[in-house]
Amino acid sequence: MTLDAHKETLEFQAEVSQVLNLVIRSLYSNKEIFLRELISNASDAAEKLRFEALTDDALYEEDPELEIRVSLDKERRTVTIEDNGIGMSRQEVTETIGTIASSGTKKFLEALGSKGDSDAASQSQLIGQFGVGFYSAFIVADKVTLVTRRAGLGAEHGVRWESTGEGAYTIETVEKAGRGTAITLHLREEEDEFLESFRLRSIISKFSDHISMPIEMIKEPMPSAEEEEKEKPEQPEQPEWEQVNRGTALWMRNKSEISDEEYNEFYKHIAHDFEEPLAQVHNRVEGTNEYTSLLYIPGRAPFDLWERDQKHGVKLYVRRVFIMDEADKLMPHYLRFVKGVVDSDDLPLNVSREILQHNKKIDTIRTASTKRILGLLEKMAKDDSEKYQQFWKEFGRVMKEGPAEDFANKERVAGLLRFATTRSEGREETVSLDQYLERMQEKQEKIYYITADSYAAASHSPHLEVFKKKDVEVLLLTDRVDEWLVSHLHEYNGKPLQSVAKGQLDLGDMDDKEALEKEAEEHKGLLERVKGVLGEQVKEVRVSNRLTDSPACLVADEHDMGANLQRMLKQLGQDAPQTPPIMELNLQHPLVEKMDQEVDEDRFADLSRVLFDQATLAEGGQLEDPAAFVHRLNKLMLSLSA
Repeated sequence: MTLDAHKETLEFQAEVSQVLNLVIRSLYSNKEIFLRELISNASDAAEKLRFEALTDDALYEEDPELEIRVSLDKERRTVTIEDNGIGMSRQEVTETIGTIASSGTKKFLEALGSKGDSDAASQSQLIGQFGVGFYSAFIVADKVTLVTRRAGLGAEHGVRWESTGEGAYTIETVEKAGRGTAITLHLREEEDEFLESFRLRSIISKFSDHISMPIEMIKEPMPSAEEEEKEKPEQPEQPEWEQVNRGTALWMRNKSEISDEEYNEFYKHIAHDFEEPLAQVHNRVEGTNEYTSLLYIPGRAPFDLWERDQKHGVKLYVRRVFIMDEADKLMPHYLRFVKGVVDSDDLPLNVSREILQHNKKIDTIRTASTKRILGLLEKMAKDDSEKYQQFWKEFGRVMKEGPAEDFANKERVAGLLRFATTRSEGREETVSLDQYLERMQEKQEKIYYITADSYAAASHSPHLEVFKKKDVEVLLLTDRVDEWLVSHLHEYNGKPLQSVAKGQLDLGDMDDKEALEKEAEEHKGLLERVKGVLGEQVKEVRVSNRLTDSPACLVADEHDMGANLQRMLKQLGQDAPQTPPIMELNLQHPLVEKMDQEVDEDRFADLSRVLFDQATLAEGGQLEDPAAFVHRLNKLMLSLSA
């Protein structure tokens, strides 16, 4: 076989160059983070080797003791992080380091750009959400050299990668005896602090003490005065390495022995996040299905939370052996933001994603873990409303998927939802369904809501007029996911949910039904005339008990699809049944009274069509013929001035 050993100089992907520039510029206050990120990557590489070696023991290459070594060279001004993990092939190096393979990259960079050059703190937080990993090396280094070889390939398949982080990199095939990866950082002139052994040890102790494999540094004994005077030997002795981290899986330790700082640093390690989590829950379950779980609620949503192709989930271990990242079967999809570890004593070591789909023990873990997260959120909502509001701002839209996905916990998830209402201040979603129930009118039997494509459209909808007059609170639902939510959440705590824009409005004793029926009978002729003009554009024309200020509105029949959902599906390119709406008239409005007395049929037809078009616009719809609407409106205005 002819080895492709040629050396190439390649340009970084455009997004990589942008990220490198932002990392170097924005993380100056978190310089020490580079060591945590590189050790975390080394740990991941070792765990991946251990998993692949379950089915191919030869990958260990007679070196089964996994370890990470950190060394420094003061004369060359370098720090090297080396592991004997899975390593990378030449193609993997190019794909992993030359490219950022993330569908959320564009959004990430746009968000960073919107912060401006002066907002370094906000940029740092956003970079932490993205997880820069390897690129953090350039915070302290003006040149980075990586030498790696994938386990199972021959020594001649080593790869050397090098870059100054200024837009290009070189890559070549080299000889490398051992598997794994060595990353050498050539430190900038102002980074002397990282050439001190005690400084590196303190960083490892702070950020990486929980790594479950040994992290070693060269032992540095304190010399005596006599030893210092002795001549140094011509041949230096072999260095003696010593472990500088505890090396015990944190989740296996007793909760009482773990500090908040240790919990937080472990989260940053597994989530590749720079910020602390909002909360965590740590449990050990014994019995027929023994496992340990350590689950976290992040402080911020990742950029790829809404990417359909992106995998999410917690890490799965079996008897401390890493099995897979993003084990999505351990957590329902609406809790995909949860990070953490599940370590089972009962699953087979060769467990695969296919096995996870049909395993009762996994179902048990999933059920219990879901309840723990919901319990954690309920406690947060009760004990720290400010922190819960921070959670809701980041993950509220995801939680709204819960009632549709998790029938067993539908009521609990619904209790965690928050909404903007006609009584809340502004568009912030702060009102729970329990708070809504507490504020219901004495004879009110339903939870009322309205869906719209914006807060302004919802809060100013004519459908709310009678509710505002009678001081009946209405939920204002303006997220796309809200239509999905209300199609599955039909009641809460025994109270049905009812759209104010669907069906015949029934406010019970709060409304005079007999008076409404009498009005309809007295103005039967008007209703029939309007229906005759509009024809198949409307299913029915009837008297409204919703309106107090507007002349007309459009509502959907009780079992028909609402107008907002029809528009939303159309925007998504999906077919939606175009059922005509019901038009309701406010008989007390002067314009409707004038229509009732109008004898000119052409003028009556223009008024009817203008009212229909106005009602369409008022609920966020689009007119089929805007020019005709303008023409009729101008015609009516001219007739009024005549």
